[in-house]
Amino acid sequence: MIDIIRSGERGETRLDWLFGRHTFSFGSYRNPERYGFGPLIVINDDIIRPGSGFGSHPHRDMEIITYVLSGALEHKDSMNNIGVISAGEVQRMSAGSGVTHSEYNHSKMDPVHLLQIWVKPRTRSSLPRYDQFALSSSEQKVLIASGEDSSALFHIDQDLDLYRILFDAANEYSHPLRPTRSVYIHTILGPISVNGSELNSGDGAHLNDISEIAIEAGSKAQLLLFDLLE
Repeated sequence: MIDIIRSGERGETRLDWLFGRHTFSFGSYRNPERYGFGPLIVINDDIIRPGSGFGSHPHRDMEIITYVLSGALEHKDSMNNIGVISAGEVQRMSAGSGVTHSEYNHSKMDPVHLLQIWVKPRTRSSLPRYDQFALSSSEQKVLIASGEDSSALFHIDQDLDLYRILFDAANEYSHPLRPTRSVYIHTILGPISVNGSELNSGDGAHLNDISEIAIEAGSKAQLLLFDLLE
């Protein structure tokens, strides 16, 4: 089965400094049919104007993954991490027992475009952690985060695998789906075909009760694939 969420169906936040689109219920956007899938509860697609951003604010008991698509994001937190996440880099912040942080557009001239993902952890009040990595610009499949696979760039406290899938030209990718598990796909750059259904940039798809995910791209494309126990 495949359930598609089109880009234009997402919730929106429009401020003078922020344009945010929300796959699942977030902030003032409430959709009773979209409260996430299992532990995956937030996929926010944010564009922040130059010199603006989110002031210092708290998080607790959440795995927060930020992927910068263009521009650069300035980060500062209560764990004494201060730095810049550039385009093509991904950050993981495990809020655990509690952390405060701020996120600002590092540029005074150009917007920053990012995806922020929230995953509920299995354990409460764990020790907060921080990691940051640059993703390969050539590998088709990169395992960004996993709760079980040690080959991932970083570990998260949840039975979820997050992959970045990249197509430089027309190509195919297949992903076997284990029994009792689901896949959620977020299309960063389309169009792509997922088990025969076309997805364009910003579209998402939830798939379950099948044995394999077949993805085809006719040109450059990029997506995130979440393999999770729903």
